[in-house]
Amino acid sequence: MKSSWQKSLLTTYLLLLGICIGSEIAVGMLVAPVIFYPSSFLGEGVLNHYQSGILMTQIFLKFNVLLMLCMLLITAYEIYLYKIKKHDFISAVILFIALLGSLAFVLYFTPYIVEAQRSGAEVTATTEFRSVHGWSEIVMKVILLSQVSLFFRRIWLILK
Repeated sequence: MKSSWQKSLLTTYLLLLGICIGSEIAVGMLVAPVIFYPSSFLGEGVLNHYQSGILMTQIFLKFNVLLMLCMLLITAYEIYLYKIKKHDFISAVILFIALLGSLAFVLYFTPYIVEAQRSGAEVTATTEFRSVHGWSEIVMKVILLSQVSLFFRRIWLILK
């Protein structure tokens, strides 16, 4: 039987995964379409694509802090499980994918996009920028899928 302290840790762990998953869905599916297509709501001439990108980047800079804080705490919990010999290999692999993707997003893709935006609208219109941005979107989807997988893996192990 788990102690109330262990139950609290597990509940917090699952909550953090839920926060990450919900934030990623909100940013990607709810916020981005509004930011990048303001003319649908406000008419033409409000923001151009470059300006929308700058706003979206500001959202992602804030999101990155939340993502890394949650991933740090999630990783700490998985290390705790390893230390008390309750680890799961599949969960460790899924966590590694989520953590690697999060680090890539925060430490590579976001700084690249910020630097490109500082260089001006013409840089963000290049094929190279579109390629890197496209990969950042794929990495975010991988992070999301791995976090959802980790959430359900842990639930499955609890109910097993």
